[in-house]
Amino acid sequence: MRVEILDELIPAEEIVAEIKAGEDGAVCVFDGIVRNNTRGRKTLYLDYEAYREMALDKMRGLADEAVERFGVREVALVHRLGRLMVGETSVLIVVASAHRGAAFEACRWLIDTLKKTVPIWKKEQFVDGAIWADGEPFPDEIAVAGPERQG
Repeated sequence: MRVEILDELIPAEEIVAEIKAGEDGAVCVFDGIVRNNTRGRKTLYLDYEAYREMALDKMRGLADEAVERFGVREVALVHRLGRLMVGETSVLIVVASAHRGAAFEACRWLIDTLKKTVPIWKKEQFVDGAIWADGEPFPDEIAVAGPERQG
């Protein structure tokens, strides 16, 4: 398991290469990058902040849960903090599995759950001002729930 919060560029190619193994039939990668606009507003850059210790603890828990819940072999979950320019990677999720379905499902669940539950905050800097972003709506079908959640 590779779970990190970095203050420098995320070495995406290196992480993907490290996670691959002979027993894998699939490696699914989510490379979240800074886009140049949000809802029609031109983005200059993003600033990410976190409660680092708690965020790392939550991220480790998500990685462990993904392995158990989806039956994948390995997970890398890496987030960057600080000022990120358009085109830079803010979050990298890599999931290795014997089967592609499990890898895709785990990868999607990891990014959606991370955005909802991990104490990392994004301030979007636009040409005409700035806002603290809430993120995209969380899909109901894979939402984090209480004890009634299906495994």
